[in-house]
Amino acid sequence: MARDYYETLGVARGASQDEIKRAYRNLARKYHPDVNKESGATEKFKAINEAYQVLSDPNKRSQYDYYGQAGPQGGGFGGFDFGEGFRGFEGFGEFGDLFDAFFGGQRGGRRAGPARGDDLRYDLRVSLEEVARGAEKELTVAHFTACAACKGSGAKPGTQPAKCAACGGQGQVRQNQRTIFGSITQVVACPACHGAGTTIQNPCPACHGSGREKKKHRVKIKVPAGIESGHRLRVPGAGNAGSQGGPPGDLYVFISVEPHPLFNRDGASLYYRTSVSFLQAILGGEIKVPTLEGEAVLKVPPGTQPNTNFKLKEKGLPHLGRRDKGDLYVLVEVRIPDRLTREQEELLRKFPHA
Repeated sequence: MARDYYETLGVARGASQDEIKRAYRNLARKYHPDVNKESGATEKFKAINEAYQVLSDPNKRSQYDYYGQAGPQGGGFGGFDFGEGFRGFEGFGEFGDLFDAFFGGQRGGRRAGPARGDDLRYDLRVSLEEVARGAEKELTVAHFTACAACKGSGAKPGTQPAKCAACGGQGQVRQNQRTIFGSITQVVACPACHGAGTTIQNPCPACHGSGREKKKHRVKIKVPAGIESGHRLRVPGAGNAGSQGGPPGDLYVFISVEPHPLFNRDGASLYYRTSVSFLQAILGGEIKVPTLEGEAVLKVPPGTQPNTNFKLKEKGLPHLGRRDKGDLYVLVEVRIPDRLTREQEELLRKFPHA
């Protein structure tokens, strides 16, 4: 009798891949023949595997949803090999996940070889003026480089690392572990040489056997116009040197834009606040306002109301990676005098009220 794969795993038809994987792992733990000795557990385990192999593959799942269990050509989704005992895990792609679930993620080790160096972080503060035009910066960065004395080997010049006696230079050793499935043999990194296969008997006096030394170097970077706080720039190969001749890591420069005393920023737009006298607001006129490129003239029309916003087109910041620029918005406040002469007061009283 044909089985519904979703029903077999106990998930809805719209279930996500994470939900399908989680349901599968829970059921596989429960019904594996080496764990569950009840009658029918083996058949249940095979059905769970069959359902998961289809539903975990987007193409097979799509075909199953459309054609059903028969498949697109009526031939089904066969080809599963479940084997017996522990070999039941070998027929499907989530072997690694289940191994981690049963054994705590301790899978076979491998001999350590050249390893990539660590990435480094540098926090750089830039001004709004530098954001407006772009800038070139020279940074002084402390990082690890291959030791000049031993060329990164860690051994005293004139000597070489020796073959590890514990693993015979293999970098791996076998360990036996008793589990609920019986005795399991694992291959792990040699604890004596940490997987390198060699040990240093005469450490380099300059780096004390580490193969690296810390130095300062200068790095030039270009800060693009329009950049914002939180952006990062990558400098390939400017991180720490790798071990055993491995490639160096990268340097990541994190940008922080300093606050400006005059302007507030929102993306490529700038905001500036100024004020005019109440006569300028009534009669109109021209005022000068600062921009990042120098002063600009703003025409204030007669009858300007308090807190009116004016836009100076393309007087803002460049858009990152584009040629066009944002705008400068000028908020105009009206200054009201707090003292008037008797003559001024009489003149204002003669002014018609709205």
